[in-house]
Amino acid sequence: MARQMMEEVDAMASPPAGMSGEAYYELGLSYACGRSQPVDLVSAHKWFNVAVMQGYRAAAERRAELAFEMTPDQIATALREARAFVTRH
Repeated sequence: MARQMMEEVDAMASPPAGMSGEAYYELGLSYACGRSQPVDLVSAHKWFNVAVMQGYRAAAERRAELAFEMTPDQIATALREARAFVTRH
């Protein structure tokens, strides 16, 4: 189900609020692996953060792994963007 939702979300500029934590996790994986767009570690980290905030704990492991490849500034940007997304939605 989450993968089907992600196929629909990939075509959007911004994913809808109210998706499941698993769907946000899949979106993070999409950005981390460059599935439907170029690899974007900041966006991947952002969506893993949102997934964790939605209660999807598996995203915390991927977020930690990804952080090893990122600069502190990139991580700070991802955290800011995740907080902003959750606040707006």
